[in-house]
Amino acid sequence: MTKHRLLTEFGMGTSLRRQDYTQAATRALQDALWHNSINLAELFDRPKTDMLIDVEIGVQQPDQVDTSKLAEIFPYGQFTFHVVQGGLDVPRPDGKPTVIANVAIHVSFEMEPS
Repeated sequence: MTKHRLLTEFGMGTSLRRQDYTQAATRALQDALWHNSINLAELFDRPKTDMLIDVEIGVQQPDQVDTSKLAEIFPYGQFTFHVVQGGLDVPRPDGKPTVIANVAIHVSFEMEPS
């Protein structure tokens, strides 16, 4: 069986005042997930637990993202997180930046080659 990517969703989230990179990433994931309703598992007559969910997260301080908290967002599926340098820290007059996270979610299934 081969892993086949079937769907990619994008999202953006912020932490306006707390400089919380996990919160910004959480909001980016919710942005990507909450704006759609795709019945991908049902379309392929597969259980939702078979979904392979690869999450790419870009923030300025990748080591500040707690992926165990992000895992709680997904009600099913098998997920992996890859946190990289990206996103944006927007300077503010008080010296504490607004944190912006960008997310790409890829949904795949293990399937026989066609």
